[in-house]
Amino acid sequence: MSLFTASLNSGSNGNCYYVGNDKEAVLIDVGISCRELEKRMKRLELDLKKVKAIFISHEHTDHISGLEVTSKKHRLPVYITPPTLQNSRLRLEESLVYSFVPYKPVLKGQLEITAFPKHHDAADPYSFVVGYNGIKTGIFTDIGHNCKDVIRNFKQCHAVFLEANYDEEMLEASSYPIYLKKRIRSERGHLSNDQSLELFIKHKPAFMSHVFLSHLSKNNNDPDLVHQLFSKHKGKTQIIVASRYQESEVYQILNDKNTQKPRSPGRQTSLF
Repeated sequence: MSLFTASLNSGSNGNCYYVGNDKEAVLIDVGISCRELEKRMKRLELDLKKVKAIFISHEHTDHISGLEVTSKKHRLPVYITPPTLQNSRLRLEESLVYSFVPYKPVLKGQLEITAFPKHHDAADPYSFVVGYNGIKTGIFTDIGHNCKDVIRNFKQCHAVFLEANYDEEMLEASSYPIYLKKRIRSERGHLSNDQSLELFIKHKPAFMSHVFLSHLSKNNNDPDLVHQLFSKHKGKTQIIVASRYQESEVYQILNDKNTQKPRSPGRQTSLF
């Protein structure tokens, strides 16, 4: 019994994450087109028929741009809070729309999806933990700072998609206007490499087998840099950088922290 996880895309150009077991799965956010989602899942040998629902973290375009078409075409229920739906301006079929509340698990087959609030410049933002048979995978992106909710949930995860959005020196030297730099650094912005690393070093549970460094800035971060930064402190945890250009491999998450091999779809390509 295990969870299978994959990043279908991660970055300001689109975010979509897959978590499931052998029988059912969920998607967290759909910020890529339905066509691209289908192509990437097919390459990974993931069956869209196993997907039982989509959970939406917040209304920013890079998290919802493919949602309308995907939900309608595949008749997938969408779990989204009323403030997020209102601010998204999405036209979802009413019969497919469901809400959720923090820390009240939603059951999809044997999957248990739990939302918790986060700090981000959106109407009603949430992060998620997907659990199955005592195994938990977290999706922690678009987070302004490591609040108590983030820390508490991080400590419970066997695997986590963890935001490492920007390198502080690269952001400071960038051509971004001052107001945008302040927004990114704010407590309603994004986690820097240093903030993510602090969370990892101080609060990583001994059983955490995988960390997927996610939502990297195209202009203010470098995949090799952040991978090297975390690798110095990884111990037995596998560090993977989630790409903004293509899907990751599918990784099998077990209660056994020593099992860290991807379920390979038969191809090896650069993630960067």
